[in-house]
Amino acid sequence: MLRKFSVFFVAISFIFFIEKVSTKFEFTNLNCETLNKSYAEFEYCYLKSINRTYKYLSVKVNLLKKPIGKVKVRAALFKRFNGWRPFMFDMTVDACNFLKNTKSNPAARYFLDLFKPYSNMNHSCPFDHDLIVDKLDVAHINNQATVVLPFPEGDYFLETHWIAYDIDRAVVKLYGTLS
Repeated sequence: MLRKFSVFFVAISFIFFIEKVSTKFEFTNLNCETLNKSYAEFEYCYLKSINRTYKYLSVKVNLLKKPIGKVKVRAALFKRFNGWRPFMFDMTVDACNFLKNTKSNPAARYFLDLFKPYSNMNHSCPFDHDLIVDKLDVAHINNQATVVLPFPEGDYFLETHWIAYDIDRAVVKLYGTLS
């Protein structure tokens, strides 16, 4: 009886420890491109690695024609499967309407929650200031991609198009690996 109990205990412990193995997100690249230099310019767009555990992303875009009262964001997630393939979503959101009521679109809300604590884009239109994402910590992204909404392991990139007054103004691509 004792032997059966200890085998059972070892089996349960083994399952518990296997379940505790977690995945980890890492930034691999960040590309920012202005499509209309008379409208906006990226002052900076970079990934910074402080040490093995603390890495962050920072972006600042200078808006040259303020205020901006009509903004859309097109976001698409891609996963590497013998080349980059669309994964899970490709959507366009009217940012001005969405920021008035963030509960209106759960998928957009998920991605807003990725950078909102690190950004000054936390109000509805018009935007009359430069847009900043400052020191977006990889640990925050890791929590969103493994705990809040778990993603399968692999290489990903998030492509966002920033559209003002129905004209594509900028493209930001964030690459990462979930292992």
